Amino acid sequence: MISYLSASWIYPLNAVPLKNGVIGLYEDGTIAALFTAEEAAELSLTPIEYYDGWLVPGLVNTHCHLELSHLKDKIGMHTGLPGFVREVISQRLSPAEEIEIAMVAADQEMYENGIVAVGDISNQIVSKAVKEKSKIYYHTFVEAMGFDPGRAAEIILKAKEIKEAFAPLKATIVPHAPYSVSAPLFAEINNTSGLADESVSIHNQETADENVFFADKSGHFLKLYEFLGLDISFFEAGGKSSLQTYLPLMSTGPKTLLVHNTFTNAADIEFARNVHQRLFWCLCPNANLYIENLLPDVELLRSAGATLTLGTDSLASNHQLSILAEMFTLQEKAGVPFDELLRWATWNGAVFLGIEAIYGSLEVGKKPGINLIEEVEGDRLTAASRVRRLI
Repeated sequence: MISYLSASWIYPLNAVPLKNGVIGLYEDGTIAALFTAEEAAELSLTPIEYYDGWLVPGLVNTHCHLELSHLKDKIGMHTGLPGFVREVISQRLSPAEEIEIAMVAADQEMYENGIVAVGDISNQIVSKAVKEKSKIYYHTFVEAMGFDPGRAAEIILKAKEIKEAFAPLKATIVPHAPYSVSAPLFAEINNTSGLADESVSIHNQETADENVFFADKSGHFLKLYEFLGLDISFFEAGGKSSLQTYLPLMSTGPKTLLVHNTFTNAADIEFARNVHQRLFWCLCPNANLYIENLLPDVELLRSAGATLTLGTDSLASNHQLSILAEMFTLQEKAGVPFDELLRWATWNGAVFLGIEAIYGSLEVGKKPGINLIEEVEGDRLTAASRVRRLI
């Protein structure tokens, strides 16, 4: 039995948009066929359920922290990254029941917002039960962190234990951020996650202080290390930006997601292009505004031909978990057109996670989820635009 859906526009992603097009669906949500309006009329397809708006594939959130959902509204805005990190460390310990309830609610929020797949950061195993029961596909990035070179072997063993505990769910060990991973720990991570069929991520240049620290060992990160009680006398600044310091330490085998990129410049992008051929760049604009009150140079990344994806970050640094809200911010503040934003929010994210055979586009034989975006105006999102999940 095949049912038929139609809308003002259908965005398949692998083909041109279809005005008043029609999607044929099997009962399990697998796409049976796509038709132009003319083809549907010639075939006399009935009944067709018509919607006013745009039909798009399920959305992909390539960067989230589900386990921090209980910190919603607990950390003030515009703290700057070092201050934000201190607040997360100080407040993340809460009763297990409170954390569980918040994660379940966050997972449901993402599902209702049309998100079908998530790249989720984890430092512990607490999110496993929620992910096992979820209707969303999760790829868990188990973060390894430790700036002390002497602790690399100890840290990677703990990360491996967490990864194994997530089985049979997909999980990969990844570095947290350049300021929290030593060179020996990067090497250990490469040994576990450095293959070509893997996907890894790292927080990149989220604050100006990150570049300052690696360039000349100054700035607010010194206070963060002091707060953490870390002796960093071993560290010597190399006069280079954060990205130009750490990227050569990462394996070039896996698809690698650089997250945030708020203070990435043209020299960094050119350097990255020459060092690593499988880079993806994740934008989390609402989290950037929440923490630093600043956006990345989106036009610079676009003009450089960077492969972009979208993320929400966590509810500790965002008011909602909505990829559509991230798209609207980038439309309004960076002038990115909808069709380009949609590719970042669907196909590019699916390719990074290695799930494009199922998700990311409306193609025959795939089961990508189908969303209706309502309250649009011309070819633009509006403040009233919303996602209604149909499949």
